[in-house]
Amino acid sequence: MDRRHKANQLRRNKKDMVLTEKRRLGSRDGPPHLVAVVALHAGVDAAAVTKLLRQEGAGGLVRQEQCVTGVNDSFGLIMPRFKQRFTFLRPNTADLYSLLDVAKVVDSLVFVLDPTEGWDSYGEYCLSCLFAQGLPSHALVCQGVSGLAMKKKVESRRTLSKIIEVRFPDARLFPLGSEQDATLLLRHLGTQRQRKLGFRSRRSHLVAQHVKYIPNKSDEGTGGAPTGLGTLCVSGYVRGCPLQVDKLVHISGHGDFQLSQIDAPKDPLPLNTTASRPVKPGKGDIDMLDGAEEAAPVRVLMKADPSRKESLQAEAEVDPMDGEQTWPTESELMEAEEARKNKRVMKVPKGTSDYQATWIVDDDQENVEEDEDSCDDDDDGIMDEAMDGEDEEIDSQDPSSGCASEEEEEEEELCSTEQGGADQRYDQHIDEAEEGEGLKRYREARANEMFPDEVDTPLDAPAKIRFQRYRGLKSFRSSPWDPMENLPLNYSRIFQFQSFERTRRRILAEAVQEEEGAMVGWYVTLHIMDVPFSVMESVQSSGPLVLVSLLPHEQKMSVMHLLVRKHPGNTEPIKSKEELVFQCGFRRFRASPIFSQHTTADKHKMERFLRADAPTVVSVYAPITFPTAGALLFKQRDNGMQDLVATGSLLSCDPQRVVLKRIVLSGHPFKINRRSAVVRYMFFNRDDIMWFKPVELRTKWGRRGHIKEALGTHGHMKCVFDNQLRSQDTVLMNLYKRVYPRWTYDPYVPLPLPWIKKEGTEEMEDLDME
Repeated sequence: MDRRHKANQLRRNKKDMVLTEKRRLGSRDGPPHLVAVVALHAGVDAAAVTKLLRQEGAGGLVRQEQCVTGVNDSFGLIMPRFKQRFTFLRPNTADLYSLLDVAKVVDSLVFVLDPTEGWDSYGEYCLSCLFAQGLPSHALVCQGVSGLAMKKKVESRRTLSKIIEVRFPDARLFPLGSEQDATLLLRHLGTQRQRKLGFRSRRSHLVAQHVKYIPNKSDEGTGGAPTGLGTLCVSGYVRGCPLQVDKLVHISGHGDFQLSQIDAPKDPLPLNTTASRPVKPGKGDIDMLDGAEEAAPVRVLMKADPSRKESLQAEAEVDPMDGEQTWPTESELMEAEEARKNKRVMKVPKGTSDYQATWIVDDDQENVEEDEDSCDDDDDGIMDEAMDGEDEEIDSQDPSSGCASEEEEEEEELCSTEQGGADQRYDQHIDEAEEGEGLKRYREARANEMFPDEVDTPLDAPAKIRFQRYRGLKSFRSSPWDPMENLPLNYSRIFQFQSFERTRRRILAEAVQEEEGAMVGWYVTLHIMDVPFSVMESVQSSGPLVLVSLLPHEQKMSVMHLLVRKHPGNTEPIKSKEELVFQCGFRRFRASPIFSQHTTADKHKMERFLRADAPTVVSVYAPITFPTAGALLFKQRDNGMQDLVATGSLLSCDPQRVVLKRIVLSGHPFKINRRSAVVRYMFFNRDDIMWFKPVELRTKWGRRGHIKEALGTHGHMKCVFDNQLRSQDTVLMNLYKRVYPRWTYDPYVPLPLPWIKKEGTEEMEDLDME
């Protein structure tokens, strides 16, 4: 009975908490209900929707104009009948970044649809991004339906319902043509169930409603002289969870900063139905101050404590002498003595001392170093050269080399002149260089599909030097691989958790139970320290300013893993280590990731291209972010536009995740005698065969074996297998090495151009590989 009674109490408390949170939104004790109006079709007018909501016949009183910084069409609305308050804004849908930033913090989205088509190609593109990021509560609005005849009105609603049920299966469609329709929409927005988004419910966030910039004096800031930095004062309503002054804040698109204090100015949109306040028509809400604060007294809520303030340190301090010893050990002394006895003999000019001779490098060592550098980053060079050779062979074939008669030449000239004008007009929109690069990428991806990971053994260099960083594995699943072995220098710059999952649970539980700081619903002013003036310029020229409070450790760099799927609208191959633009939670950055398979093993095979038929893990150097958070990957075109290439979510933070790159060396069975066979074309000298002799062999038909001995000096070898070998079979050898992402993290992403659907994309299956 006690256990059942306790369960009932917990259920009742949780229900009361949900009801309290729902009733607080838009009420006197909570923040105003933030609503964004978004047009999904070029033929609809979202400004007409906001104009209709402003009218007094809808039941609302407009108390504020241009109440959101960076958005001209924004206003505060009070509904005395419902005892609620709203803040409406109409972001610029052509700016995708502003739209995504607004969708992260708004409580509801109002989508304006076309009565016949619903949404166009750009609207579909925006919906794909919004669904992948996390869609808040929403309402669908249709214009122009009320003016139609009854029969056409029913047909239009039926057609539109079929269109929207693909994206919104249970959504209700609101016709908006009168003040009564606007009242019904406002009632629905105020009472609908709010969707809970995990990445914002555990972090404090706000939308800037008033911004001013105060340049630092010579004795302020981090430096002793003016450096273009200043204090950014941002006013807005606290949302999500209580805001603490000692935590760091992140401004979307600009970076992480510290707070100096939090003030409590007067609420500009009080829910007071007795007294009305006139509308402020002023020019805006952006002020530039060169001196101190305004003269009006403002209550200071809290000031930052320097001893408790979180640091902005993003990278670990690298000690180049870490691990070095000042005095050699006995074993090192013995090794040095043996090395002195086994001194290398080399030819040097006459009169050269021993010290000078140590700096002279043999030709063989130079070749070894060059080969190491060449194979470090790109092991597909041999395959690329083969593909380039095929292109040259195709180009070298001249279709006009045969002898043709004069009559045939005249007919060809007449046909070419007739179609020449249309072809020239079509060719004006085609970039030949881009077409060539696209064809090369398609052929590489297609070759990787047909012959996965296969490379050719070089003829001009020993295989044991060309592939010296690779090793063989008895079993990819069970063979050991030390995750701390031969780590790159960049790993000394990142942070690592002893248990990321345990730390995540603890920090998120503390964030939910936080009861100190500026509470949810308060109108506060945040004083952000050492902000560059470029942030203020961006606020004046582009969209709204979104600010979020970071959890502990979220400013530090580490290796982040994201689980994504390729977007079905993108058919271009995306190669590993290619620069992409990431939208992960509240952050936006550029980086060059690596792709790998999503498995539960302790080793994961690297993918050379982003696969379209399976989920892929994307690994990248980036600041720590605690799941859950949506992830969007964009690829920038040469003309500045960005295409959505993959969507997914944040997986984990694990620098010890082992990603192995595989190469496959192939050979041909020359002579077959039951279980033994002579194999050639895998290696081309005897030393390479002896070097790779311990590595296990396999065939495409499932046979397994090993190298028994080398035959001659031209790369023939005798191999023994577990069963009879077929003449059409191919002998393979798998080699592996561990790979890491590139350190190309850049938090500053340029604004993309308005997106236009790319036409004329080719499918990979339609390409001829000959």
